[in-house]
Amino acid sequence: MARTSPHDQVLLQEVGPRDGLQNESLVLTPQQRAALIDSLADAGLPRIQIGSFVSPRLVPQMAGTDTVWHRIVNRGAARYSVLVLNERGLEQAIACGIPHVEIYVSASETHSLKNSGATVANALRHAKVMIDRAVSQGVGVTAGVMCAFGCFYEGAVSIEKVMQLLDAFCSSMPAEIGLADTAGMGTPDQMKRTIESAGEVVDLSRLTVHLHDTRGQGLANLVASLEMGVRRFDTSVGGLGGCPFVPGAVGNISTERTVEMVESMGFATRVDTVKVRRIAKELGTLLGRTPSE
Repeated sequence: MARTSPHDQVLLQEVGPRDGLQNESLVLTPQQRAALIDSLADAGLPRIQIGSFVSPRLVPQMAGTDTVWHRIVNRGAARYSVLVLNERGLEQAIACGIPHVEIYVSASETHSLKNSGATVANALRHAKVMIDRAVSQGVGVTAGVMCAFGCFYEGAVSIEKVMQLLDAFCSSMPAEIGLADTAGMGTPDQMKRTIESAGEVVDLSRLTVHLHDTRGQGLANLVASLEMGVRRFDTSVGGLGGCPFVPGAVGNISTERTVEMVESMGFATRVDTVKVRRIAKELGTLLGRTPSE
């Protein structure tokens, strides 16, 4: 597959308001979360994942995502999305008028059971129903694979299993396809092999990669993905993040470090790193910690 020029735009999605906050012990109010989202949009982040529709009993940090959506001041400043795990969550997103949803299935049986209470096969079946429902309602969809590069519980995950999930997603015509290194176990060589295989299933212009820095290889994996032609990534302000169902999984690659790295390589992001660093500092103070840089 032809690679794009190195001197083009890298499109970042800020996931701090969801992936970043869901791993913090302090629960921010919907108003605080909406203010964070507005500040990130003001910093030029073109895509922002504002939260998720999940059980507040399991993830109390995400309670009131509908209220967060309604309190965002400028909804035209970015493409906003939410993560949904089941049909109820999707219906909530549709009812709120949120324009884009993200639907992920784990490639790991153990992680799937812990994360959604379903086997991979059942989770995939439900996901396809949700994707079809969202598409029929004119809602944009990113369909993706969690633990695409390894699982904390099971270790290595075969590329063949990941490709089977991607192939199943593509039949439902989502706008984008995602690969998530949920446990942060991926390596640059593994990134390249998996993305090369993904390129046989989906055009890489539709592929987004979600990276964690558990083993300190997040930015190296970013560079490997860029070399393969990927131009869409999830990042988190201050490097916040983690997965409540993956012990030891640390934050996402930080938004500010990603912007600085890719722009030093000749890419454009249109993100103001000065503003993002200020947001990271203020958020760290609010949370009582210093986000990773």
